[in-house]
Amino acid sequence: MRKAVKVLALVGGIVAATTLVTASIEKERRPEGSWLAGDFHTHTFLTDGSHTQQDVLHHAFQYGLDWIANSEHGGAYSRDPQGNAWPATFRFLGNPPIGTVWRWQSLLDVSFPIIRAARDEYPGKVILQSYEWNVPSHEHASVGIVGADERCGLSVAQHEYLFDSSDSGTTSNDFLRVDGKVTTNTHAKAVAGVKYLQDNFAGASYMLLNHPSRRGKYSASDIRDFNDAAPDVAFGLEGMPGHQKEPCRAGYTDVNADRRTYGGADPIVAKVGGIWDSLLAEGRHFWVFANSDFHSSAADADFWPGEYSKSYTYVDGVGEGRRAPATALVAGLRSGKSFSAHGGLVDGLDFRAGRNSSQAEMGETLIVRRGSEVWVTIRFRSPRLNNNGQVPVVNHVDLIAGPITGPAIDRTTAANPGARVIKRFYSYDWESEDGWHVVRYRLTDVTAPVYLRLRGTNLAPGTPGETDAEGNPLIDSPLDVPCANTPQAAFADLWFYSNPVFVQVKEAVSVRSGAAATGAAPPDVSRRQFDRADRRTR
Repeated sequence: MRKAVKVLALVGGIVAATTLVTASIEKERRPEGSWLAGDFHTHTFLTDGSHTQQDVLHHAFQYGLDWIANSEHGGAYSRDPQGNAWPATFRFLGNPPIGTVWRWQSLLDVSFPIIRAARDEYPGKVILQSYEWNVPSHEHASVGIVGADERCGLSVAQHEYLFDSSDSGTTSNDFLRVDGKVTTNTHAKAVAGVKYLQDNFAGASYMLLNHPSRRGKYSASDIRDFNDAAPDVAFGLEGMPGHQKEPCRAGYTDVNADRRTYGGADPIVAKVGGIWDSLLAEGRHFWVFANSDFHSSAADADFWPGEYSKSYTYVDGVGEGRRAPATALVAGLRSGKSFSAHGGLVDGLDFRAGRNSSQAEMGETLIVRRGSEVWVTIRFRSPRLNNNGQVPVVNHVDLIAGPITGPAIDRTTAANPGARVIKRFYSYDWESEDGWHVVRYRLTDVTAPVYLRLRGTNLAPGTPGETDAEGNPLIDSPLDVPCANTPQAAFADLWFYSNPVFVQVKEAVSVRSGAAATGAAPPDVSRRQFDRADRRTR
């Protein structure tokens, strides 16, 4: 074992001194659950995709996904599942099509039956019926309702009919059993849409923002509104959005630099100290995910689901060879125990903070006495080959920390100036065993609440056109030149992101593993104390 390296650091009084050690640690594998790879954002001929549902599912599972959601736009569309115009003889709920068909109709009569049949065809996979919500006065979000509340697709269809900004139709159809539809598209209607899910399907539904910065339609205050109205439902966003093969990566074509991707990630996530960090500074349980946003397999369109992007989620109650209950999958997404990766950079991650025998993993909170030391453990693994035939190699992993300062006084706050990379780990910093790389890092004299999160990449700091001297990702498509992303360029620029671990500090408390920080707001942190100069040595 390599000799421990002493490292001195001051990070706002949270870390008075740190010691980096590489060590073997006991592999903890809880037998009651499994990590599942999935994608919640895909399209077919039924809306604006270019493939059948069967084709999408075949490729998704070929590329290693354990679960997938069909999540096509709300509104009105004119094609059948094979991409043809609806035949005049087809009758939706007893009514023939008239040019276009409302999405709620095709969800009930066509899409959900296809999903139900696919579940029988793939008994070991989880296949969800969701839809891509045109959020009133905003852009898009993925909405799913599962379990007993699914009711043959009716629950999702009802939400689309009531709240989709592109569905202006009205009906007295008995299947919907709803009335009082609001047709004016405002932010208030959007908040009502997520509250509807919270009030009726809490624990069995999700609403995840899609490509949040692409058109600048989601502000920090909007996200706070959604999360406050539906904390059990509106708990995350696409931090690593789809369309990674397009010339402008992820389809982010706006002339504003805050609406472009950085290393394939949305700037909400990619920028340390940005919007995501401002939400985490409040102690919010708000997570990031990846997906394909698959529409077409054309050369300059999209990677197949699972081909390039994967979100990995730990799901309780799932053993090898057993299909996960959809409600357990949604509970796993809501828990925050997830990480996301591009290009197979990693396919396993164990990230936790601990004090003695107490441990908190991604999405959880460790509670310690003021002045305690906390050990951070990072274990990660890469596949032998990715789907481009390459051997993915992690160049470095960044440990990012930020102060937890409590609810924002100004709801438009979009930054957390105290967030920073407190340590960067290279290959000489970790031990390898059984295909896993292992690092342990000690935070001593923890005096204030803090959250910790990870990002990693195959690129070295200072890689021309890709990373700055500090290792931060550069804009993928500079504003002064035409977009030139290609599939090979995407596979050359790989990143992964973890969800955070929270550390709360109490004057005197019994430390419990994974205690959730819900209810009372976290104590204030001295900004002056956290912003002391980082006197780290290498």
